[in-house]
Amino acid sequence: MDRLMTSRAEGQQLLFSNARVVDPFKMGLLKWIGNKQRFAHKIASFFPAHFNTYLEPFVGSGAVLATLAPERAIGSDSFKPLIEIWQTLSRNPELLKLWYADRWLLFKDGEKVAQYEKIKAAYNAKPNGADLLFLCRSCYGGVVRFRQADGYMSTPCGIHDPIHPKSFAKRVDEWTKRTAGAQFLRIEYEEAMENAKRGDLIYCDPPYSNSQAILYGAQAFDLNDLFRVIDRCKSRGVFVALSIDGTKKSGKHKVDLPIPPGLFEKEVFIDCGRSMLRRFQMDGQTLEEEHVTDRLLLTYRI
Repeated sequence: MDRLMTSRAEGQQLLFSNARVVDPFKMGLLKWIGNKQRFAHKIASFFPAHFNTYLEPFVGSGAVLATLAPERAIGSDSFKPLIEIWQTLSRNPELLKLWYADRWLLFKDGEKVAQYEKIKAAYNAKPNGADLLFLCRSCYGGVVRFRQADGYMSTPCGIHDPIHPKSFAKRVDEWTKRTAGAQFLRIEYEEAMENAKRGDLIYCDPPYSNSQAILYGAQAFDLNDLFRVIDRCKSRGVFVALSIDGTKKSGKHKVDLPIPPGLFEKEVFIDCGRSMLRRFQMDGQTLEEEHVTDRLLLTYRI
């Protein structure tokens, strides 16, 4: 049965249907901590049945965007090397394939760890999308972490070989189709969200304050500032969904965050499985007790 949500700004009633059905899409392009690829379809199932432009101002791995595959979208981030990857996918996917294949050949033909360290050194000397693309697929556990002081990428080489360029090329082709309606911009999240209009949908997946300082420490981020921007978006009729710290260690700990009362209309918990960040921190130890649950907060009701 349909439900009604009243806009705080104008008091206008907006009609929502039941949760949408979104098929899983498991073919990830980038390995990225906090990657939502395995359960992006669950997140998207709580989006409004109808919206105008889809915006993802912390685009990261782009998993939710590609799973949803909207007709019109804006994916953005302030991190230049990451946006270089997405812009190249959009403008010249063959070049993206070449970036990966060139580094894979060096990696395959040389001493694995030594070649990885050369690519990492090249990235740290001059951060760029081409090196980051390969590093995120070949580093340990896909946990791309940056030193807080200067953004130095510090993750060591992974134990498994990265996928073959032919397999990567197939992923690029599929992602090119799924992101055909998307524009990728290097802008701060505030600017991206302030540009959203009534009826647009924003999905926010910001750095998690409880667990990701080593991953995004070189990038300034204040959760309270994000809440203020979300409040302004809600006031003008923009739909906002926010993924945020939920429960840790099989639900035994709920992260205490300063969520403003009345800002969100609905809270959903989504099981994320075992934490790859904890696998990295625990040096491969068993993770039976290291389940992570995300909170998905919605400024609307479905």
